[in-house]
Amino acid sequence: MAFSLNCYPVMYRAKYTQSGGWKEEFLEKPHKTSEEEAKLPAAEAAALSDSRNFFADMPLVNYTTQYGLGCFEGVKALPQKDGSLAIFRPGENGRRFQNSMEGLFMPPFPADAFVRALVEMVKRNAALGFRARYQSEWERDNFANADSIYLRPFTYTEGGIGVNISHEPWVVAVCTPVSSYFSAGGNDAVVSERIRATPKGTGWIKADSNYVIAALAKEEAHRAGYMECVFLDSQEHRYIEEGSSCNIFFLLKSGELITPELGDTILPGITRKSIIEIARDMGITVREQKIDINEALSNAAECFVSGTAAGATPISSLTYNGKKTAFTFPGELSASVQKTLKGIQYGILPDTKNWMVPVK
Repeated sequence: MAFSLNCYPVMYRAKYTQSGGWKEEFLEKPHKTSEEEAKLPAAEAAALSDSRNFFADMPLVNYTTQYGLGCFEGVKALPQKDGSLAIFRPGENGRRFQNSMEGLFMPPFPADAFVRALVEMVKRNAALGFRARYQSEWERDNFANADSIYLRPFTYTEGGIGVNISHEPWVVAVCTPVSSYFSAGGNDAVVSERIRATPKGTGWIKADSNYVIAALAKEEAHRAGYMECVFLDSQEHRYIEEGSSCNIFFLLKSGELITPELGDTILPGITRKSIIEIARDMGITVREQKIDINEALSNAAECFVSGTAAGATPISSLTYNGKKTAFTFPGELSASVQKTLKGIQYGILPDTKNWMVPVK
């Protein structure tokens, strides 16, 4: 299934007003019961889903649709073994969303309001029967193919056609069902010749426009038979930065785990941050630093990518300048990190860091 545009009925919307505040509302879009919708013929199900993906009172021509001026977040609500739902580190996403909006010169949406809105949206949808339910069989492959609820908060600007910034944006949030992000099969990656981000740009922001290059590069990788692409820096074309929509880690043969250091060209991933903590708790030395592509390919034993959708997904090989370098696959560390991360997220391991926010 991976990502699905089958949005749940209850959505959240907030509008920044001239008075300096946010006017909030929850919208309940057309729906049947979740059981009835599951039995609908494909065409009827698609039509109902499409009807939930429109807001008639929001402008078509604006700074988002014309220039990609906007930002978004990816958050997950996960079914727990005890039957409840919990959201993974929404406060971190809320703070990054606030920073992204400030970076785009938008009035920032408060991180605490962000968390409250997501919790309430998931709660209202669950009350209507729209939710993921825990399955014990997911434990067999450490939740590699488990279902969850993907939460997509995003900005949308007021109407406008000239190049400009947004003074009165909307914040909208929706829920969709999601499963494994990467398809089963090969986990090969290739270094892209494209440039994802430049210094003094928006690489550190989860900006809409950043993902145009990522989408093109990933499609090129897919057409060439690879699962993922990896970007190098824009200036020297030698330092690894990140994947199409994920951060990247290398386990060196020395036993150290390295990941590119944060800067204005790399997104500060929430899963990245969590994996660093998990690895250090395991006694692994983790270093955030510049990573030369040739040194990585010569010295790395394992490689994996991280993100809200990817979790910690191992990479079997990385091709650079036509030369393929294989890694241990699946790697012991990447598997252990994924098992711990997913165990916390799905409630089978203790949440000692209070990462999970319950939906009550």
